[in-house]
Amino acid sequence: MRVVFGDHLLDLDRRELSRGAEAIAVGPQVFDLLVHLVRHRERVVSKDDLLDAVWGGRIVSESTLTSHINAVRKAIGDTGGEQRLIRTIARKGFRFVGDVTELSSPIEPPAQVLALPDKPSIAVLPFLNLSGDPEREYFADGVVEDIISALSRIGWLFVISRNSSFTYKGRPVDVKQVGRELGVRYVLEGSVRRSANRVRITGQLIDATTGAHLWAERFESALDDIFELQDQVAESVVGAIAPQLERAEIDRAKRKPTESLDAYDYHLRGMASFHQRTREAVGEALPLFHKAVELDPDFASAYGMAAWCHFWRKINGWMTDPAAEVTEAARLARRAVELGVNDAVALTRGGHALGHFGGDLDGCIALLDRALVLNPNLSAAWYLGGFQRISRGEPNDAIDRIAHAMRLSPLDPEMVRMQAGMAMAHLFTGRFDAASSWAEKAFRDLPGFLLVAAIIAASHALAGRTDEARRALGHLRGLDPGLRISNIDDWVLLQRPEDLAVLTEGLRKAGLPE
Repeated sequence: MRVVFGDHLLDLDRRELSRGAEAIAVGPQVFDLLVHLVRHRERVVSKDDLLDAVWGGRIVSESTLTSHINAVRKAIGDTGGEQRLIRTIARKGFRFVGDVTELSSPIEPPAQVLALPDKPSIAVLPFLNLSGDPEREYFADGVVEDIISALSRIGWLFVISRNSSFTYKGRPVDVKQVGRELGVRYVLEGSVRRSANRVRITGQLIDATTGAHLWAERFESALDDIFELQDQVAESVVGAIAPQLERAEIDRAKRKPTESLDAYDYHLRGMASFHQRTREAVGEALPLFHKAVELDPDFASAYGMAAWCHFWRKINGWMTDPAAEVTEAARLARRAVELGVNDAVALTRGGHALGHFGGDLDGCIALLDRALVLNPNLSAAWYLGGFQRISRGEPNDAIDRIAHAMRLSPLDPEMVRMQAGMAMAHLFTGRFDAASSWAEKAFRDLPGFLLVAAIIAASHALAGRTDEARRALGHLRGLDPGLRISNIDDWVLLQRPEDLAVLTEGLRKAGLPE
């Protein structure tokens, strides 16, 4: 049996207490004490009754009983002063006075066990309605339907349909059982609580094959426009869990023996190296992406990531044969967007790389705009679209796009690149303090990022901070001794002459040779 009170869920069969998506650790006697009070909430439970039920009639001191009552109150967010949930009745005992909802028993598992698909798979279960008002059930259902719809736009993800997910509505289940019944590796579950004009939504992502919790988050907001809020929650949840799913899949691929890898797992291993962001790691990622397309010549996203590795080498001054790499990067990028007409990731990576290696910035911006039509929650499409707007001379639009990417995916492994984009956009709007602040955030995480080092030097110089600018330039020249004022326009893509002038003037003032 499972019971709900306030934000808490008490699972008597699994002996678990949780608040929203957060598990609460309690000792066995504290748990038993809470269960006994909840089960007998219709009456006052005497101290002797508690001693018999929890301690088997053993003699226990008054202080021990008091400390356990206090521990129960602490676990469920109550205090001896407030007594909102557990009330002390003088000379009589204790009574649980919270509103309790009992949930029905788990469903029986079917005989059939479905095989896992050959790509990441997820089911979003109906969220628990903790509002105590059945008429508000539609809001919880609407949130889940929006999340399912948004996840379905992610091309690399297999998503169980709403009709199948909602067969579990009102019936508590074991997530491992759900995974077996629906044939999915991951399960997203959560709860919705509305009171007055506010709503609190919790979610947790679970690996259904192991039961391990991969991610948990709580969202809380004023309830002004209910449909707009549903959209915001879906966007936030999808933006947050997509990188978690990718990390989980990368970890899974890294545990597999190399000889058993297929194209998708080579791609995942490439992503693992790519996210390390160093010259050596990106050098390791490229052949992994090439192996993926060798095994699957139509793997659009792998072409796009290979092209993007060449872009990352270019922006950091790592190319050893620039002419050959530019030609190869353009080939890979074109192949990505040709094969990935309906693949948001391929259009994003390939389209952005093609903007630097193909000579048609406006056309490549259109590719990333299409990626956002296919998947409006893809943070990479938002922030790389921001970089393309910087290249086209639209830094304020870029700031809005990159800020949206940050909100979608606040723990993204590419956050340092987003911070660099914010720094660059602020530099070209003349906000030099903001530019240096954003760049230094990125620098703390990735001091070898050449673009970040250049923005720090230029923004300090343009703000009149000569000493800071010269120190930053020393670091910049250590990263790329060959960088000069004369070759900056070969390094970064800036269509607007005044933007190139700002960067070159800042670096010239910092001391970069002509």
